[in-house]
Amino acid sequence: MAGTFLQNVRMTGNRITYRTADGIRVPGTWRHVFIRNGGYHLTDLFIYADGLIDCWGLVTLEEFEEKVRGGKVATELPEGAEASAFGLAGWKFGEPRTWLTPETLVAEIRDTIDRLNGRPDSTGRCLAAVDAFLADRTEEKRAAARDAYLAIPRTQRHYALGDMDHKDWPLQVLVAGPGGFAHRRPDEEITQEDHDWALAYFEDRTKWTAERRSRVPADGPATAFAPAVHLYQIHPLRPSDDPGAEALRNEYPASIEVDGVAYPTVTHAYWALSAADPAVREAVAGAESTFRARDLAAGAERRAGWEQARTAVMTRLLRAKFTQHPHLARALLATDDATLVYDDSASEFWGDNGGRGRNWTGRLLELVRSELHAGRSPLR
Repeated sequence: MAGTFLQNVRMTGNRITYRTADGIRVPGTWRHVFIRNGGYHLTDLFIYADGLIDCWGLVTLEEFEEKVRGGKVATELPEGAEASAFGLAGWKFGEPRTWLTPETLVAEIRDTIDRLNGRPDSTGRCLAAVDAFLADRTEEKRAAARDAYLAIPRTQRHYALGDMDHKDWPLQVLVAGPGGFAHRRPDEEITQEDHDWALAYFEDRTKWTAERRSRVPADGPATAFAPAVHLYQIHPLRPSDDPGAEALRNEYPASIEVDGVAYPTVTHAYWALSAADPAVREAVAGAESTFRARDLAAGAERRAGWEQARTAVMTRLLRAKFTQHPHLARALLATDDATLVYDDSASEFWGDNGGRGRNWTGRLLELVRSELHAGRSPLR
């Protein structure tokens, strides 16, 4: 398949992945590259915070750079070369265009590793150098800002200011200075008027940035401000006068009434309501422990549509628990807006289980907590 292939080099910053090393999750991201192995193979390149890169095998940054400079990771796409993509298609390059070089690709990967570690990347370092120049407008500081700008990979300079209207033009003008020449217009000398405009742009930008940082979202923060609460799996045998977070467990002995039937715990109620046979439901409701309740129900037939209805049922049971027991509601409200991480060894649907599960119990507890807060200060 012949055609024009335009290689996209922009990183997708919201691509999140991880690998596990010695039981520790190492965050990462990925992008597309061509591997040259006979032909050219479009594949995923995974970059991790510890500096390792999965390029058909884990390598260090230095080893990756060798692969790039040696052409194993391709930045040149020759006319007529055979290529394939993930076993889905094959073609030959026709009029290929790429603006990657070995230097820009390696620089982009270095920036990615910096961002994964929460460090300033080349763009961040450039903007810091610009701030230093604006605070002390000497030619020495301007030269430092210019060097920092040129250290940004060429493919990323347009996006340095996050301004899709002006791109990086104010930055080019500022670091060039009056009488200098910008990369976008190498034949046009920067005038004093151009420079004054760039200074005004950055002064306004400083104000916008300060206002944005201080602005509180209209409906509150995007993430919790209280520390996460981990609800470890326990099996309390009797209620407590001051149960704390233990009260949030479904196994906590707090009788609830649903449709005229009393259940010793949320766990009893959940498993009883899951069973299709009324006799099984009655036996589960009267089981001597939550273990026995689950075992009795596990071997029985589920109600029709249970898989689709179970989250609604659990929500109803948690509402019953915390509305029928005000002292337990206070324990839930005491978690403020914390993320609730719930462990459940029997289910990766209900439990977080070390990040492997979906944590639906924790999420529904947060929902009921929000409803309790709303009930204390009714929304009108």
